[in-house]
Amino acid sequence: MISKAEAKYLRMSARKTRLVVELIKGKSLDKANFILENTNKGACLPIKKVLKSAFANANNEKQEKFLEKDLRISAIRVDGGPMLKRYRAATMGRATSIKHRTLHLYIELDKSITKKDRSKTETKTKKTASKVVGKKKRVKKSVKKTKAK
Repeated sequence: MISKAEAKYLRMSARKTRLVVELIKGKSLDKANFILENTNKGACLPIKKVLKSAFANANNEKQEKFLEKDLRISAIRVDGGPMLKRYRAATMGRATSIKHRTLHLYIELDKSITKKDRSKTETKTKKTASKVVGKKKRVKKSVKKTKAK
């Protein structure tokens, strides 16, 4: 994790925001910004602000400076926040409740994985996988005997 940013108590539904979050999960920052600019959803604006903040945190906290293509979204999470409960008049003297939903948005950025880095990690995982396959646990099977009439 290079940097992180969060926004709390945003006044929109977490369910609707997750639709946009699924589009940009795991993408690089320049691709994610392009997707957010061209998506017609209200949740794009606050997500874009938090992405911009995480990118600024990455360049401010570390010695090296990053470009948008060098960083990717390693983790993005939308949690439901507290609900603002209000009441509205209904027919026959009743009152119906209205729940104004809020959310908390968390974003973590990490370095992008290049093709060279991918090949190195794939060879390491192949070696460890071959070691694990050779060892198998023995499982005892129990058989129930039934009485024949």
